[in-house]
Amino acid sequence: MNINLSEEAGVRYLHFGSSWIQGAMRIARPYALELDYTREMMMPLLLHAGDWPRKVLQVGLGAASVTKFLYRYRPQAKLTVVEIEPQVEAVARQYFKLPDDPARIDIRYGDGADFMIESKRRYDLILVDGFDADARTGRLDTLPFYLDCRARLASDGLLCVNLLSRRKDFSKSVARLQEAFAGHAIAFPSCDSGNAIALAAVGGSPTPSRKGIPLRITLEELKAAAKHLKQETGLNLLPTLTRLAASRHLAGGVLHL
Repeated sequence: MNINLSEEAGVRYLHFGSSWIQGAMRIARPYALELDYTREMMMPLLLHAGDWPRKVLQVGLGAASVTKFLYRYRPQAKLTVVEIEPQVEAVARQYFKLPDDPARIDIRYGDGADFMIESKRRYDLILVDGFDADARTGRLDTLPFYLDCRARLASDGLLCVNLLSRRKDFSKSVARLQEAFAGHAIAFPSCDSGNAIALAAVGGSPTPSRKGIPLRITLEELKAAAKHLKQETGLNLLPTLTRLAASRHLAGGVLHL
């Protein structure tokens, strides 16, 4: 893989041999989330209180932005990261300040779809953000993969997926998520970069043995959680909630997932 770096206005960018940005870090604030979509991938933190999540699976390391954020602000969490290209880890350590803490950050090399099939563990939170140099997801945006993700989640677990489309049309991806999670999946309106973040909950599993806990949370509760998260970490998700409130996902001021 051809890995390139660029820097502009104090921000270092990661590229996989093309102009597509695969990750970014503000050099003066290495643990902050620089890109809009990485901030929005932290929306699951608003849906659970306390020390959730404790077990996190991340597919796609990139510039390790999300990994570092959870490492710093969720110190009880153990993070398993599946990355198909070993060079990405080396670059993340050398240029993007990925912590060297194998007790909490377990890097595995391999295809995320294969890992999801072979793994026997369950996770509180699964984050999927895997693209090649041409911004293609391959098997990471298929119904079988999403079904495997559901099987790997705890009963109150959440799946969070970064969707990217040149046409900003995510309908087919969302349809696959909805089928895999029996309708308990939503996608936020896309942000300026063209990314859209999708969430899915095990609460929609049709299999009795995998019956989950449906999520029901009001907009006011989400705003309170966002204010607390901002105080705690500096991450401001209130603008995301404003966009979410304007969508069809908050009928009657309540998010059902």
